[in-house]
Formats: sequence, structure tokens, C-alpha cells
Amino acid sequence: MDTYIGIDLGTSGAKLLLVDGAGKILASVTENYPVSYPKSGWSEQDPRDWYAGAVRGVRRLLAGQDASAVRGIGAGGQMHGLVALDREGEVIRPAILWNDGRTQAQTDFLNGEVGREKLSACTGNIAFAGFTAPKILWLRENEPENFVRIARIMLPKDYLAYRFCGVHCTDYSDASGTLLLDVKNRCWSEEMCSICGVRPEWLPVLHESYAPVGRLLPAVAAELGLDEDVLVCAGAGDNAAAAVGTGTVEEGDCNISLGTSGTVFIAQDAFSVDKANALHSFCHANGRFHRMGCILSAASCNAWWSDNILRTRDYNTEQAGADALRGKNDVFFLPYLMGERSPHNDVNARGAFIGMRPDTSRVQMTLAVAEGVAFALKDCTDIAAQDAPLRRTRICGGGARSALWRQVVADVLNMPVESPAAEEGPAYGGAMLAMVACERYDSVSAAVRALVRVRSVTQPDPAAAEAYRGKYETFKKLYPALKGVFAQW
Repeated sequence: MDTYIGIDLGTSGAKLLLVDGAGKILASVTENYPVSYPKSGWSEQDPRDWYAGAVRGVRRLLAGQDASAVRGIGAGGQMHGLVALDREGEVIRPAILWNDGRTQAQTDFLNGEVGREKLSACTGNIAFAGFTAPKILWLRENEPENFVRIARIMLPKDYLAYRFCGVHCTDYSDASGTLLLDVKNRCWSEEMCSICGVRPEWLPVLHESYAPVGRLLPAVAAELGLDEDVLVCAGAGDNAAAAVGTGTVEEGDCNISLGTSGTVFIAQDAFSVDKANALHSFCHANGRFHRMGCILSAASCNAWWSDNILRTRDYNTEQAGADALRGKNDVFFLPYLMGERSPHNDVNARGAFIGMRPDTSRVQMTLAVAEGVAFALKDCTDIAAQDAPLRRTRICGGGARSALWRQVVADVLNMPVESPAAEEGPAYGGAMLAMVACERYDSVSAAVRALVRVRSVTQPDPAAAEAYRGKYETFKKLYPALKGVFAQW
């Protein structure tokens, strides 16, 4: 049977799947690579590490498998990262990642002097520090010797397509997060490019996520252990790819991702913008649109708390006993370890525990981390619900493997939370996009109908949901109370 490779090019590593045409996962591997934090609030990676990790991952993935059966490759990748290449196709400097917070001055310039209304008119969005355009401005102002070397700009997963096929391309969903795309009209914004000093020839060719963009270069095929006729599709931003993998493609469908960051993703047939531009209005991987709220720290909050502070990775033991405290916890946690994007748009925001007493327990603080992330997600769902109520959501990502986190999310949002049978999110969505590119399915919706199933549903507990309704009102007061303090750091 024909098989397909899906790649989730994440921040801490690449997850690769080998999937057959019926959606069965035949193999799965993860390849880690380093993240660099050269200054406080900065976050960078070497794109060459992504390619090396993908090559190692594909070779491991195919061990014991029929490599000749592979027909296509699709990737979902971390969004917004600035990858800049010179005329020889060499990486100019480490990629500035989505969670890098160095661009506050450039973000303020775009939102203030250029103006939010103009940005929204040009792109459908306002500037956030993680977006690509502020990074380009930062590079022009702070590293002019690197800026003048630019010949190509691309996003992280597009670097894989460039190395695999020699093509300079991107897809609409990932391009939406650059602040250079006119999302509504699905084309590069000439006005935004002029503002940021971006030459048109630097920009990748735009494709739908499921479009085939090339076949493997002979040397690359040999390195991967694949045939040269393997097709590579444009792929998608990680959240759009995850939405495909969870079946979130029809009008009003919702997916929550609990990965390093957290997202609320709402599929839409038509383009729209919320009144305050608090959510992102982006293209979807199915050829339509979506709105998305992004919190910069989600499951990473639990990793920080357990790994760095408690010095344990026995997450199940740490969460034991927390279920009985749902809705009764006196401790609050602000999950702004990397600043915050939706809805606060504040790189200075910090994480904080609030409400501790002499009898505060370890399990209360562990539960508060999960609750704080859920409350931050509710900040986003409440904005989305101003236009149309959300009645249920899918969930994916590492944090979604925790029964406690699923229940807390269900209680705080007061809606059923569905867990897909395939939990692999962006990698599974990438494989599905490859299937459409290879004409295994004639559309993304057809692939979803054939392949995506719900494994279980977590229902909200009425008593806990009512208690969390009141606690959320308290949570909403905490960031405004501390905003001025955060700005002093």
C-alpha cells in the first residue's frame, strides 16, 4: 500500500510519522535539536539543524519499512520564524523564532506609527512581537550587515522544502503569520513589504497547503533513502496542520492545541476579523480561513514547573490528588513565561503564582498551572464566542495526553472536549496534506471524512464548571493589576 510521511517541525524537535493511505500510523520517530537563548527573551535555532534532524528522522522512520511505497511528504511547522538566505542559498544567521521577544520596539512602531487600522486593512491582523515582519525590521535596524545579504526569506518548514526540492515556496496558512500577507485576498501585501523594506523577489511563491511543489532532488533522495519521484507538498503552519489532523476544517469547528504554546483554532468559510484584532485572522490549510488565539506558554508551563522547579518528569505522580481539587483551588497561576500574545500582546508579561498561604500544597500549585493555561485559553474562546458560540472542541498536543488537563479545559470552557483517535496533530495533518497532493483524496475535507475519528469525549463537570466561572472573573483581574509591574523589569 502507498505510504506518506508527515513531519511536525516543532521548536524542541521534529516528529515524523509514516502513514498509509487508510490513515494507519505505521511508524513514528522524534528527532530533537537545540534551541539557543543568546539573550533574555531571545529564542533562535539553526535551520540546518532542522534539515539534519529531518534526514535522521526519515532514515529512522523507514527502518524495516518499504521505502519504495512512500509517495509524498507533507510538513506542518512552527510559524513566524525568520529564515534568511543569501544568494548562494546559505543561512545568513540563526532563525529568530516565534517565541522570541526582542521586537517590542518594532511591534510598537507598526501598531503605533503605521497604525493598527492600516495593518488590519492590509493584512487582516495587527502586529505581534512573534510575527515575522517585526523581526525583519529588527534585522534591518540591528544587523544591517546581515540584512543587506538577504536574497530569500522563508518560514521554518519551507526551509525543508527548499532543501528537499530546491524550491522557494510557502503556503497561505503559514504566510498569514508573517504580517506581509493580505490574508483576505491571499497575496503578498505590497504596502507592508514597502514598510518593512522587503523586496518582492525575496518572498516565496504562494501555494495552497495541499499543492504539490516539487519532487526530491537526486542527492537528497539518496540521503533520505527514498525514490526521486516522491512528491513534496507545500505543507502548513503547525496549527493549521494540526487542525487538519484533528478534523477541524468545517465552519465553526474548534481545536485547542496544548503544545509548547497553546492555541484556540476556529475554522471559517469566510474571512472575518474580531473588533479588537485580539485574535489572528489567517488562511486555513483547506483553502478557506480560520481565526486563532495563541498563548505563548501552555504545556511548556508544566514542563517548567515539573522539570525545572520540582526536578521530576513523573507528571502523573505530581498530578495525583489534583482532580479532587478542581474548582476549589485558592492558588492562581499566570502562564506568561514567554510574555503573552492573545489577547494581551505584551512581551513584558511574566509568569506568577498568586494566592499562596502557609498551608498551600505542592499539588495545589501543580493544579494551578493547568488552570492558568485553561483560563488563558478561555480569554481567547470568549472573544471568538462574541460572534458565534463554541459548543465543543477537539484537543491535541502533549498536554492533551493528561486526563487532568483535558478535564480542567472542559470545566473551565464548559464544553465537551473531544480527543481524536490519532493524537499526532501537525505530523498527521502533514501526512494528510501529502495524500491530497498525491491525489489519494480529492480534497482536505474528503481526507478528514475518511481518516479522522474521535477516540473519547471529556464532558464538563457542572459543579466544577460553575466554580471555575467565578474563579475566571478573578483571573481576569490579575494581569491588569500586574501589567505596570511587569513593564518595570
